[in-house]
Amino acid sequence: MKIYKTIETTTDNGVLTIWLNRPDLHNAFNETMLRELTDCVETIDPQFLCVILRGRGKSFCAGVDLNWMKAVSQNSYEQNYSESLLLSKCFLAIYTCPRPTLAVVHGVALGGANGLLSACDLAYCSDDATFSLSEVKIGIVPACISPYVIKRVGEFGARELMITGRRIRGKEAEHFRLVNKSVPAEKLEETLQEVVDLLRTSGPKAMGHCKSLIHDVANKLTLMEAYDYTARMIAEIRASEEGQEGMNAFLEKRKPNWVK
Repeated sequence: MKIYKTIETTTDNGVLTIWLNRPDLHNAFNETMLRELTDCVETIDPQFLCVILRGRGKSFCAGVDLNWMKAVSQNSYEQNYSESLLLSKCFLAIYTCPRPTLAVVHGVALGGANGLLSACDLAYCSDDATFSLSEVKIGIVPACISPYVIKRVGEFGARELMITGRRIRGKEAEHFRLVNKSVPAEKLEETLQEVVDLLRTSGPKAMGHCKSLIHDVANKLTLMEAYDYTARMIAEIRASEEGQEGMNAFLEKRKPNWVK
């Protein structure tokens, strides 16, 4: 594994955890972190079961580093555009990662941090975690994160969170569907382990195919295009080695070979 300056990676039984690692700044991201996070996600070994995104220290992520924001604000439009593309590229890399991605949120998730968690397939938080799409409070908008936040919470949930910029806690974030589940802080690790254990019972390739299927149906295909695309996909996967093993295991009332 590569050594990075602003993130850290750990592995455990086939699970890759990416730690945002600027704890003294509540893991606020700058240009370096965005580049490193994008590189890490884009070069993930496909043998990993899943990828977990977390924050070192007291928080998940406080959004953009204010020192970086101050420097960027003095740049020309073209320089601002170039810097903003780093955000878009990072969120897209997470959203299109071929392995299942899970965000685990504690402390705060402010501004752009909500793009990181919203781009993940699944997100979990502690009840005392604090969320805010706070960009409007400083006269800007949550632009690059908006495709992923809107996908998660829907149009009118996004309107409320983005326009008011108000702070919400874990259970309300769950109500908005910004996270899948909010639990007491002492239950967060247990909840995460339960989800990882559940993923271990799913076909590794099937999970990747599900991600591709959802991405294409949600973002690329018309209903009539999906009509043929989905029929071809299931026909191909039923005939695949993993598909055959899974169906045979079901009929023979045994565990498939990917379940240890």
